[in-house]
Amino acid sequence: MRRLSSGTHDQLISPVLIAGCIIILVSFAVRASFGLFQLPIALEFAWPRESFSLAIAIQNLAWGIGQPIFGAFAERYGDRKAILAGGAFYVTGLLLSAYAITPGQHQMLEILVGFGIAGTGFGVILAVVGRATSDKHRSMALGIATAAGSAGQIVGPPVANLLLGEMPWQSVFMAFAGFILLSMAALALMRVPKQDKPTGSDEPMGVVIKRAVRDPSFLFIFIGFFSCGYQLAFITAHFPAFITEMCGPITPDSLLYVLGVTSASGLGAISIALIGLFNIGGTLLAGWLGNKYSRKYLLASVYLLRTLVSAAFIMTPITPETVVLFSVAMGSLWLATVPLTSGLVAHIYGLKYMGTLYGLVFFSHQLGGFLGVWLGGALYDLYHNYTLVWWVGVGVGALSALIHLPVKEYPWSQRGKVAIAT
Repeated sequence: MRRLSSGTHDQLISPVLIAGCIIILVSFAVRASFGLFQLPIALEFAWPRESFSLAIAIQNLAWGIGQPIFGAFAERYGDRKAILAGGAFYVTGLLLSAYAITPGQHQMLEILVGFGIAGTGFGVILAVVGRATSDKHRSMALGIATAAGSAGQIVGPPVANLLLGEMPWQSVFMAFAGFILLSMAALALMRVPKQDKPTGSDEPMGVVIKRAVRDPSFLFIFIGFFSCGYQLAFITAHFPAFITEMCGPITPDSLLYVLGVTSASGLGAISIALIGLFNIGGTLLAGWLGNKYSRKYLLASVYLLRTLVSAAFIMTPITPETVVLFSVAMGSLWLATVPLTSGLVAHIYGLKYMGTLYGLVFFSHQLGGFLGVWLGGALYDLYHNYTLVWWVGVGVGALSALIHLPVKEYPWSQRGKVAIAT
């Protein structure tokens, strides 16, 4: 077994994993709550649905652009500096958004928020967790860190819904900025020792990236992650409003009513939390399976199941019961793609530049996220429903299920040296 340097032990739970989970939990708790601001902001300023939808879409795009930048920054200057910079962007964007009064202001400030998510989200955190964990535990550790994002999704929307009932949306943005600032204290635990032996190519970053982007398998993974971003961002941004407007009534004799969910808006917040709750189990299972079975076939299976669940939901009447069933099913598949995709990138291309390479793949995810959120608002304003944009998500999900099948799932080093200039 390859020995790790002093300070990195052959164990699953480590201070680095704990710190990463804290930071990503808070980051994703805030990120997952933006859909709940759709109606309050639109109603206060009498904006069309597209205005704030575009702001969230820009947030997703900025997150995607920022991911490889923060990954490269972390690999050159240190993980903690990159995460701290991300936290600073996040806090600044949230505080300034509390004072924004035009669509353009919100849209521009979401660039800062998106960069904040990039610096405190999956790209940097998964890379540092991957480097700090032994080969034996890496896939499971990536699954746990990803599941922490799901835990944030459980906490964030209900807290946002509660705060929005007690204070203006502007004050909620300020409170969220405080939460992000507090999470930065976890950086004291994040000390990653260097490994005795490099876990990837000794070549410069530019050479490795150039080689990777010419590899068809990398392109397949890049394209396949697009639908994940489309589906997740669309649902996060629009599902609460979709349920509020389209769902049948919650009757007094139903279990939801007895549990205190008495309105469609409350069900919208709970549905996002349910997705996060069931995603914890789904993500941990994906991380465990990724250590035992082919990641590309697992990814194809996840995308196929998502496609079937989404198609079944939109083809049936929207009732509180079907909303709950959809949330449970989709939640079980929600972020299962992340430990599998990041693990696949690490397995094929090595750990040395994992943050940058995964960041490039993640950019495709966020392109999908931008399209899903923006189209959701634009097509809603045009047709007054979400049906068409939902079916587009079904189609891209089916494409992702197919495009992972030809991926060559073995380390790049086993393919022999490949000339760069051809």
